[in-house]
Amino acid sequence: MAKILIIDDERAIRNTLREILEYEDYVVEDVDNGIDGLQMIGKTDYDLVLCDIKMNRMDGMEVLTEGLAIKPDLPFIMISGHGTVETAVEASKKGAFDFISKPPDLNRLLITVRNALDRGSLVTEAKVLKRKVSKVRPILGNSQGILKIKETIDRVAPTDARVLVTGANGSGKELVARWLHEKSNRSNAPIIEVNCAAIPSELIESELFGHEKGSFTSAVKQRIGKFEQANGGTLFLDEIGDMSHSAQAKVLRALQESRITRVGGEKEIEVDVRVVAATNKDLLKEIEDGNFRMDLYHRLSVILIHVPPLADRREDIPLLTQSFLEEICNEYGMPTKKISDAALDALKSLPWSGNIRELRNMIERLIILSDKIITDNDVKIFANPSAPITVTAGATATAAPQTDFDQFKNFQEYKDYAEREYIKFKLEKNGWNVSKTADDIDIQRSHLYSKIEKFGLKRGE
Repeated sequence: MAKILIIDDERAIRNTLREILEYEDYVVEDVDNGIDGLQMIGKTDYDLVLCDIKMNRMDGMEVLTEGLAIKPDLPFIMISGHGTVETAVEASKKGAFDFISKPPDLNRLLITVRNALDRGSLVTEAKVLKRKVSKVRPILGNSQGILKIKETIDRVAPTDARVLVTGANGSGKELVARWLHEKSNRSNAPIIEVNCAAIPSELIESELFGHEKGSFTSAVKQRIGKFEQANGGTLFLDEIGDMSHSAQAKVLRALQESRITRVGGEKEIEVDVRVVAATNKDLLKEIEDGNFRMDLYHRLSVILIHVPPLADRREDIPLLTQSFLEEICNEYGMPTKKISDAALDALKSLPWSGNIRELRNMIERLIILSDKIITDNDVKIFANPSAPITVTAGATATAAPQTDFDQFKNFQEYKDYAEREYIKFKLEKNGWNVSKTADDIDIQRSHLYSKIEKFGLKRGE
């Protein structure tokens, strides 16, 4: 139900507007001056503000300007008994959704309110969709290291300063790079990622700078490189420490001159690119060993951001765990599973050599293989899938055949296998009563039927 704030120094107008809007089932609050109105806007999430222009203590145009500074997407409808075209134009320029003269026409008022609320909903939906499309997860954590990273991103992102992000594999370097882009003035342009470790050294130059048709044997057509694709946006060079020397020299020139030349080409192409690089290596040691150029290091490391390993920020594990529980359960179409405090303590005690990536995989495994509440015993059993299964005192031990984990090409295959075995076990335990099993493992019955069909499960297998 939409919540509307009326700011007007005339009690009769406030009462009339409240009566009309409440009759339409809107939640209405009112105040007789702009100063109090701004305080209420700062404290409450309103969907719409109706604001008089001529008021004591603070002019309505000032309220409009300061209100939009507090809540930029909040729709304002300005109302005045001395309406002129000039006043309406000024209000629109300052960001008002519409302008209505006093006394307001009932139909005009309701249509304008409805349109303003629809516009507000569309703005909110657009932001949500943009966030989904961009797939930029929030940086979760309240540890000192993470708070420092967030502060640095807020300071650095609006500039064009080059950033070097360091940290172990799976610690979240790519996430930092994406937030640097998301909060920058380049956020409407693309962020282009290049994994320097995944591209053969002989192809890295073509990947970065592009090539002309016929420049080498397989160059059957012209190719636009990543620098050109990222023009106006951000180029994220992941695992920069694995880049070949020849590519390093060309990247250095591109950074110095803001120009590139395609492989096999002669024309210089101007590019406007902000470069963010990341590595899990100690680049200073790589420089000593002759594997990385010192001049390129200094070009890239205007700002240094180090992402700490998960083992150094264990206090963030409960927050990360809850986020992964909600996200993964939502993907599976099931209610969010709960986790005990003892299980969280057990998670904190693990070494986490794979960092955030390992934690997410662990939570997904626990969701699939545990019952409604994830316990510390579940964590002990499933922390290492290849370890022998032990059962705590009082629990019923079930002999399980040893699994050859080498048969699984990736975690997805193992996950499907584990999910199939778990559902099969629960169905057999409940005598193939699908309703009871669905309730037991806390998923919808239709979802369980889909799983049975997906895995080809049959009674008496």
